[in-house]
Amino acid sequence: MKPLKILISNDDGVFADGIRTLAAAASNRGHKVYVVCPDQERSATGHGLTLQAPIRAEKANELFENGVEAWGCNGTPADCVKLALNELLKEKPDLVLSGVNHGPNLGTDVFCSGTVAAALEGTLAGIPSLAASVTSFQWRDFTFASQLALDIAENSLATSWPTKLLLNLNIPACLPKEMGALQWTRLSIRQYEEQFSKRIDPRGNTYYWMAGEAVKDLNSAGDGPSAWPSDVAQIESASPSITPIQPDLFWRGDISELPILTKTSFKSINPLN
Repeated sequence: MKPLKILISNDDGVFADGIRTLAAAASNRGHKVYVVCPDQERSATGHGLTLQAPIRAEKANELFENGVEAWGCNGTPADCVKLALNELLKEKPDLVLSGVNHGPNLGTDVFCSGTVAAALEGTLAGIPSLAASVTSFQWRDFTFASQLALDIAENSLATSWPTKLLLNLNIPACLPKEMGALQWTRLSIRQYEEQFSKRIDPRGNTYYWMAGEAVKDLNSAGDGPSAWPSDVAQIESASPSITPIQPDLFWRGDISELPILTKTSFKSINPLN
């Protein structure tokens, strides 16, 4: 494969081991690597954009391998990719990678994931994009995850990468020799127990800390081939999970299941009442 122009971002920030390992792996394969990512951790920011404050980007080449052009941005992950594609990069990249994330991005959690949002910005711009995560916050060896993400991306570009397809890769926190085979998966339906911890501050005022534990549901999954396991079940079997996602959220159920709209005369509605 000829060298690619790769844009890499994340939500863990410019100092995270995951993004530095991924950028080094891509650069060592001969690709031209650009990094534009938050200047600090911006996890769980979803697809938020900064509209009420200026966005700043500072060069951060010294944090990465020689040849990698990098910026740390004070915005969200989605801000970073938007800024990169519209202002910072002189040419459109061939590929957008987000990660490697410190922690899982499984099931419906993709809606609040800054990692997935960064990759989704690439998808919306018509660029093949992949989000990669290791499913443990304590795991610190991102070498295999980086190599696997690049292998999948390079192979997909060389064979078939449909327009508007986002690939969401999750890698179990174990040694490669302990892993099962990579497999296509469906998004699980993520539920949490005790999502908030209620506490009292020194002045006697109540506050809440979001600290829920994910329910380990191996069977729940959304649309997709019934033979595919859920991404949670795949990770539970110590096997890498890859889920195809598209930004189109349009309803895919039977039209007959939609609510019946009442025939309202808008002329009879007085907006001042």
